[in-house]
Amino acid sequence: MPRLPLRVDAVLVQAVIAGALSFAHLHDLAAAAGQDGWKAWAYPVSVDLLLVAAWRRLRSDGPSRLAWCWFLIALVASLGANIATAGLLDLGDVPDWLRILVAAWPALAFMGGTLLAHSPTSGEPDAPAPAASPPEPEPEVEREPVAVTESDPVPEPVAVPAPEETPALPTAGLRPAVPVPAALVDHARKIAADHHTRTGTRIDIDTLRARLGVPPHLADAIAAQLT
Repeated sequence: MPRLPLRVDAVLVQAVIAGALSFAHLHDLAAAAGQDGWKAWAYPVSVDLLLVAAWRRLRSDGPSRLAWCWFLIALVASLGANIATAGLLDLGDVPDWLRILVAAWPALAFMGGTLLAHSPTSGEPDAPAPAASPPEPEPEVEREPVAVTESDPVPEPVAVPAPEETPALPTAGLRPAVPVPAALVDHARKIAADHHTRTGTRIDIDTLRARLGVPPHLADAIAAQLT
């Protein structure tokens, strides 16, 4: 198996050196402020992680006030530790305000990390949905004409006989003077049709009145509606 050549990246080496120095300065400042043992080593890890989380939020979600705020807080904490340990501050006699800042840093870093991890991203507005393209027209299919041979007979139209009309009664211009029930008029039509079928003549008013058993004025009204 061929060995891959190792390539030294100057930028990566510079980043490792700068990170190690900053890590050491943060550790020394935390130890001088009364955070001894493992706690002094946890402070530089907390500052660097907050710095990386804020930078990652800026790169992935774009510029935002929240990400820039916590990025600057972590950067000031890192730069402040580097400057303070450069001989400008007596690490043997750290002022009280600096001890308070170092002691309050864990709660501040926890709040910043939580907001960066769980705050909703601004995001860009959703792009409008593409307009639906009109449906493509279906290709026209040429239909072959159907040849009609002489052997196929063409059906002739069948004449439908008109229904026989019920003969009207000679009413001599009579008009119904009283209201007549529709059922009684229908019954009278059946009687008139049956009489015309048997005798071949129209039924007269007297015969209709006798068949129905109604008074003369009611028979006249029924005969007027049968015309």
